[in-house]
Amino acid sequence: MAGKKLTCLDCGQVNRVPEDKLTAGPKCGTCGAALMPGKAIEVDAATLAKAARNDDVPLVVDFWAPWCGPCRMMAPEFSKAAGELRGEARLVKLNTEAHPQPSAQHGIRGIPTMIEFTGGREKKRQSGAMPAGQIVGWVRG
Repeated sequence: MAGKKLTCLDCGQVNRVPEDKLTAGPKCGTCGAALMPGKAIEVDAATLAKAARNDDVPLVVDFWAPWCGPCRMMAPEFSKAAGELRGEARLVKLNTEAHPQPSAQHGIRGIPTMIEFTGGREKKRQSGAMPAGQIVGWVRG
């Protein structure tokens, strides 16, 4: 069966979605959650690891912390970019305070840092706060 693998960000179930349905609001076959939500979703370490490993659609992770001013400034821009990239990429956020292990594992030295995972590998990374248009350009670039 052809299609793109997407890990549900709510229940962790891996779903297969036909490529032409990625922009049509696909839902998880197990829990019914949106698979391409069009907004940034907060994830935990286990969900991040599973999605980064399994997903066929680019997964862009914003490593951030509540005390970080630039992170808080970028949050609405990151969510705006998620809406613009709906069907092309999924944007998720990982709180480095609540989940320090993935930050150490991925060598995060400063926040905010974005990492794009595609096909189980880190494709690229960018540190520093960016406006939505720049985030979209970086992901598409």
